[in-house]
This record gives sequence, structure tokens and C-alpha cells, in this order.
Amino acid sequence: MPEFGDLVLIGIVVKPQGRRGEVVVHPHTDRPERFAELRRAFVPGPGGEAREVRVTSTRPHKGRQLLKLEGVDSIDDAEGLRGLELRIPEEELESLPEGSFYYHQLNGLRVADVDGTELGVVEDIMETGAGAPILVVRGAGGETLVPLATAFVRSVDLPGERILVERPEYANAD
Repeated sequence: MPEFGDLVLIGIVVKPQGRRGEVVVHPHTDRPERFAELRRAFVPGPGGEAREVRVTSTRPHKGRQLLKLEGVDSIDDAEGLRGLELRIPEEELESLPEGSFYYHQLNGLRVADVDGTELGVVEDIMETGAGAPILVVRGAGGETLVPLATAFVRSVDLPGERILVERPEYANAD
């Protein structure tokens, strides 16, 4: 059984829906249509391990997804899942075109600006809801926030574990 932390986040259970155990899931993907194919996911188990849940049906609902999980047949059962992350193994992700990447692949990559100054490593990616996600980069000079947009991210080298960026004007300067 995989460790839960080694899996890839695809959504968070927001709340129960209806009386038959469906749950509303906020997708953490730019491809919410992937839920139509979802047959299993993992939630955290009591000891940090991954606990498999079987998905019996899915449907879009107001920008989110409604999932029916095997063995979750009441509001109370569904309420017990509120706030839990749904994750899948990385090998179950769809292949991406050359030059594309999943956000989780950026965590831990070294970041430098176009002048060669090391800024630190990617610690997180924030979704602001107001445009491009933000790379949270932490290094010796503190925290630098870089929009994950082509105007700022010049290249992403996954094999080389490095991102080259144009430092935003508002970022802390040396």
C-alpha cells in the first residue's frame, strides 16, 4: 500500500450532497473531465497510509464533481469524508505533451533568475483564483513569489530540476 504523501492530489471532499452518500469534490486539476474515468482514489488512513476508495459514479455539478463512493450510503457516511484529500498514484496521471508538466512536479525544483541569481526552491504553488498560480520560492534571501505564467517562467527543466524565471519587479531584490 502506498504512503498517502507519495500520491498526487486530484481533489478535496467539500461536503455531502443529498441523502444517498454522494460527496461534492473540489477538483485540483485543470482537467476536471478526468473524473469521468475515475474508478478509484485514495484518502488518508489512520496511520498516514493510503486507504483506497472505489468510485461507483461521477458527474459534474456547479464547477465541482459529485462522486458516489462504494460503501458510502448516507449523509453521515459522507460527512466523515468532509475535508479529506483524494489522491491517485502518479502512474495513473494522463501523459502530457512534451514541454508540459504537472504542478506537483515543480515542488523542490531549484529556481534562478535570468541573470543566474539563485532564488531558492519551489516550496508550494498557490492558487489565487485571480489569474496565474503563484510559485512560492524560498531561499537564503527569503520568500519570492513568481507568477506561473510565460511572462515570468522562461523555462522548466524537469530532468535538470531547475526553473529559470524573470524576477517580478515587486520581488525582493538583492
